[in-house]
Amino acid sequence: MKFIFLFFAFIPYFLSAQYFSTPPLLTPYTANAPEILSKAAVLIDIHTGALLYSKNPNEEIPPASLTKLMTMHIAMSEIDAGRASWDEIIPVTVQSWARSQPPRSSLMFLAPGQIVTLRELMLGMAIPSGNDAAVAVALRFAPTVEDFASNMTSEARRMGLNVTRFTEASGISEYNMTTAQEFAFFCRQYVRLHPQALVELHSVKEFSYPTAANVSEAYKNNPQTITQENRNNLLRTFPGVDGLKTGYIDESGYNIALTAERNQTRFILVTLGAENSRSRDIDSMHLLTWAFENFKTVRPEIGETVRPRLWKGRADYVELKPAGPTDFTSPFDRADNLVIEYFIQEPLIAPLQQDTAAGYLVISDEYGELNRVPLLTEREYEKGNIFKRIWHSILLLFRK
Repeated sequence: MKFIFLFFAFIPYFLSAQYFSTPPLLTPYTANAPEILSKAAVLIDIHTGALLYSKNPNEEIPPASLTKLMTMHIAMSEIDAGRASWDEIIPVTVQSWARSQPPRSSLMFLAPGQIVTLRELMLGMAIPSGNDAAVAVALRFAPTVEDFASNMTSEARRMGLNVTRFTEASGISEYNMTTAQEFAFFCRQYVRLHPQALVELHSVKEFSYPTAANVSEAYKNNPQTITQENRNNLLRTFPGVDGLKTGYIDESGYNIALTAERNQTRFILVTLGAENSRSRDIDSMHLLTWAFENFKTVRPEIGETVRPRLWKGRADYVELKPAGPTDFTSPFDRADNLVIEYFIQEPLIAPLQQDTAAGYLVISDEYGELNRVPLLTEREYEKGNIFKRIWHSILLLFRK
C-alpha cells in the first residue's frame, strides 16, 4: 500500500444523483450497449448503484404486475416487524376469490372455504402472479384495497420514489404508475431489505395450489390442484437470474424487473413497455449478457487507514475514515492489480471537528485511477497546551 502526502487543498466531494449516475470511468464502456426495443430500461450494479444503461428512464409507464413487489415488500416489512407471520392463516374473502378478479387476471385460484397461509399467498404472487393473492394480502394489512394502495404510495414516498404511485395492489390498473429509474431504485432496496425472498419466493420455478391442506374435508381426495410455472422465463434460460417479477397489461406492454448474479457481481435490470414477452426476454438477455461481459463489482481490501500527523493538538495523529464505500464498479478487464494511495490535506491543525474533510484515497490499477473516496476525521480533535502550540508553530514556520 502506498502513502502519498501532498500539500494541496482537498477537492470537494459531490454527492451522487438522487437515483443513479454513471461514473466517468465507465462512460466510454457504456457506449457499446446493445439496442433494445422496449420503451424504457435501466440497468445498475446493485452493490455500488452505478448506472450502466438507461433508455427513457423517466418515462411514466404503468408497472402492471411489478406492482406486486411493493405489495410483497409491505407484507415482508410487517413480518420483520413482528406484526405478521409467514404461517398465519389469511381469510379468503369474496373480494379475493379468483372469480371476483377482473377478466384476463393472473390467478392462484383462491376459492370459498379454502385455508391459505400468508406464505402461500406470497408464493402465489411471486410465481403465477395471482391478482387474487394480492387482494387477499392487501386486505390482511388494510381495511380496503384502496386503503392498502394508499399505504403503498406512502411507502414509495418514504423510500424516495417521487413519481411511483398505486391505486390497487395487483397491478391490473392502468392508473398505477412508475418509471424505469424509480422502479430500479425500489428493486435495489427491495433486494437489500429482503434477500431471502430471492431464494424462498422469486427463484421458485413452479407453484401448485390448492393442495389437500387448503380445501375442506369434502375435497381433500380431489383438491383439483393446478401447477403453474414462474412467469419469469429467464429463471430457466439465463444463468444467474434469481428474480424478480414480470408484468403485463395492455396500457403498459410487457414489463420485467430482473436481478442476476455471477462471480459476486449482481445487476438490477428493469425494462418497461415491450411489445411482447419474447421481445422483453430478448432485450433482457442482451443487456444482462453485455453487462456481465463488460463490468464487475470490485471490493478492494483497504486495511488500516493512514494516520497523518496532527499539529497543535492534544493527540499526535489523526484517525481517518472513508466518507463512503470504497467498493466500485470496474470495467471487466481492469482492477486486477490495485494500488491504494492516500492524499492528505496537510497540515492538519487542531482544533478539528469530527467528519472534517482531510483528503482522499485513490484506488488505481496499471492503467490509471479507478475510484476516489474522500477521507474524514474519525472524531473531534482538541487543541494542545500552549507550549505544544508554540513549538508546532515554529516547526510549521520552518516546514513552509
